[in-house]
Amino acid sequence: MKGRNERAIGLFIAVAGLIILLGKFGVFGYIGRNFWPLVLLIPGILLHLYYFLRKTSTVVLIPAGIFTVYGILFLICNLSGWYLLAYLWPVFIFGIALGLFEYALFEYPRPATIYSTSIIGLAVSIVLLFIALLTTGFIYLFAAILIFAGIWLIFGRPKPNRRFR
Repeated sequence: MKGRNERAIGLFIAVAGLIILLGKFGVFGYIGRNFWPLVLLIPGILLHLYYFLRKTSTVVLIPAGIFTVYGILFLICNLSGWYLLAYLWPVFIFGIALGLFEYALFEYPRPATIYSTSIIGLAVSIVLLFIALLTTGFIYLFAAILIFAGIWLIFGRPKPNRRFR
C-alpha cells in the first residue's frame, strides 16, 4: 500500500510540474485566447447528444442549437478576425431560430406557433445574411455562380434522343 501512495504522489507532482511548465510556455494562454468558443460549442454538442441518446427532454434542443451556432460563429471570428462579425451578425438570429426549429421539429405534438416562428426566423436570418454578404466580395462569387448556371442551362443539358419518335 505504501508503494502505491508514493506512485500516486509522484504522478501528482509530475503532472503539476508539467502543468506549470506548459503555463510558463504560454500554452494555456494561447488555448484560452484562441479556443474559448469551445466553452459554448462543446456543451451545445453534448446537449444534442444527450437528447438523441434519449437521456433528456426535447426542450434542451433550444439551448443546444443556440450554443452550437454561437460557438461556431465565435470560433470562426476568433480564428479569422472579428471584423467578420460586421457581416455575420444575422447568425445571432439564426442561432435562436435554429434552436426553436429543432425543438418544434422533435417535440410531439408539434407546437405550430413555435414551428412557424422558427421558420420565419430562419428565413429572415438567411435573407439578412445574404444581404450582408452582398456588400462584400461575395457578390462576385454570386455573380459567377449565376453566370455558370446560365451557361449550363443554355449549353449543358443533354439533348433528348429523338430517334424513337
